Amino acid sequence: MLRSSQGGTPGTDPALVATDRPLPESLYRAAVRRTVRVEEVDAILRRAGAEVRTSGSGLGRIGAAAALAWPGRECTWELIAYRPERRWGTRRVVEAESVREAERRAPELFLCTDPDSGRLLVTPHTACPVLYGLRSTDAGAALRARPTIRSEPVDRWMLFRTNQGTGDHVRAGLDDPPEPYSTGQVRGRVGAPPRPLRGGHVLLQLVRDGDARLDCVVFEPTKALVRVAGELATGDRVRLWGGVQGDPVLRVEGIELLELAPRCRPDGNPTCGRCGRRMKSAGAGRGFRCRGCGARAPPEFRGSHPVARRFGPGIYHPAASARRHLAPRGPTGPPASIGMY
Repeated sequence: MLRSSQGGTPGTDPALVATDRPLPESLYRAAVRRTVRVEEVDAILRRAGAEVRTSGSGLGRIGAAAALAWPGRECTWELIAYRPERRWGTRRVVEAESVREAERRAPELFLCTDPDSGRLLVTPHTACPVLYGLRSTDAGAALRARPTIRSEPVDRWMLFRTNQGTGDHVRAGLDDPPEPYSTGQVRGRVGAPPRPLRGGHVLLQLVRDGDARLDCVVFEPTKALVRVAGELATGDRVRLWGGVQGDPVLRVEGIELLELAPRCRPDGNPTCGRCGRRMKSAGAGRGFRCRGCGARAPPEFRGSHPVARRFGPGIYHPAASARRHLAPRGPTGPPASIGMY
């Protein structure tokens, strides 16, 4: 692995960690939810007597060690087919319809295509050796689907047990203010009307318990989430999950509408109780006056009626093409394990 990796490529830091002792699960939880310092990992590896081989910056040992610490109690599967080396860097040939047909036959497959755009999600867009990857909640389904995928020649394939779609990165809460480069979920009410941003994004202001305010951004590529966020009203109660980077702004990966605040639309000027005519405004804050008989009415006599909401209580996920690998699968929502650790 270390010998064949392209060490000169930015961000490529391959590492190999081997140990006959179990590594603490807390290392895995930390690695998928916050920034982990290499010194923390090195101390754990020394106590375990682990063998470590690295190239590049050596930071790859953080991910390698975290993978060994993964408990794997909740898992999914991915069957990865590899290309012959002579084809690396050339255009991939995978018949999209054969992938769609595999999805129709095996509901256990997930995130293989985007049902909205029709985009194929099993093929990478880099010059790596991977031809395609079939994600599934059941190992047998992925194995049965492999021979049905029509593609260029496959050099070899392997079935991996993975944490994709588990939502393991979403912890029970977020600090106030959030720790940089951490992930989690937060509950609160919408404190102001959603604000559209350039590029089709939406900015939400969430009022947390204790009146702490948190800015949250829903990005345009999530598609469905942008539509939901744009329809929120001040006072709506929601649960959001996602992550922050170097600033205290939550990048939203999912929305649950818990409770909708009433939204009403004015009916217009009231009718006169004496003569039945439509009354006219007597001026800002001065109520209404009937031009026919002179009767007056206070400002609160303006009627209103409730407005139907486009999205009701429930859990909403981003478009399939915009989901992170760890993001909860849906469509029914995050798995029960979220927030339990």
